[in-house]
Amino acid sequence: MIIDTHIHLDNERYDEDLEEVLARAREGGVKKFIIPGADPATLDKAIEITKKYEDVYFSVGVHPYDMESFSEDIFHNYLGHEKCVAVGECGLDYFRLEGSDEEKDLIKQKQKEVFVAQIRLAREYKKPLIVHVRDASNDSKTILLENKAGEVGGVLHCFNADEQLLSLAKENFYFGIGGVLTFKNAKKLVNVLPKIPQEKLVIETDGPYLTPTPHRGERNEPLYTNFVAQKMAELLEVDIKSIEELTTNNAQKLFHI
Repeated sequence: MIIDTHIHLDNERYDEDLEEVLARAREGGVKKFIIPGADPATLDKAIEITKKYEDVYFSVGVHPYDMESFSEDIFHNYLGHEKCVAVGECGLDYFRLEGSDEEKDLIKQKQKEVFVAQIRLAREYKKPLIVHVRDASNDSKTILLENKAGEVGGVLHCFNADEQLLSLAKENFYFGIGGVLTFKNAKKLVNVLPKIPQEKLVIETDGPYLTPTPHRGERNEPLYTNFVAQKMAELLEVDIKSIEELTTNNAQKLFHI
């Protein structure tokens, strides 16, 4: 089976046919699903989904784009929930910074503060982290190391193929691989994949985003993890069943599901 370790089932694009989306995935071998927390505004919706479906889990987190909505009270309210398996997605994203250099520096500093606070909460509740890193590899790595994030470990969601992050495998971090691996312009990730310790690989969709080939341009869904697994097997020169077993075992070990 496959575990989709990062799927935004609380996104409005699944509102009309969530039951069918999950049924297709299960029939195609996807047996467990994790909804990452990004915006506290959708957290209750995510929890309701996990109550309805035994095989769906959630995490509590604040995406760097939503850092203004960060509140420790939200985390304390939900981190003890039986279906809560992680903290995140949290991290740093410098891709869309706007304004003067001074304004950008202020945004970066705020992102760092919120990221550090979530690492602290993860350590307090002994939950792994789901980490978002975009155009911020060096700062992200520094913060994870300085704040002893290796005590709980986690996953580098939608791994950006930056080789300087590979050493985090020694700090109990896993690498989330999704549809980008199938893109024609994914040469960097294709080249880095064999360098990732196989015991640190997990599969994700990031649905409804980053739909793999051959469905690019459509809404992504958990069933399409099969295309990721197939591409991973091809690049690592192993059979797809081995990839399914490997990544499932890795995800179960990380998230205790």
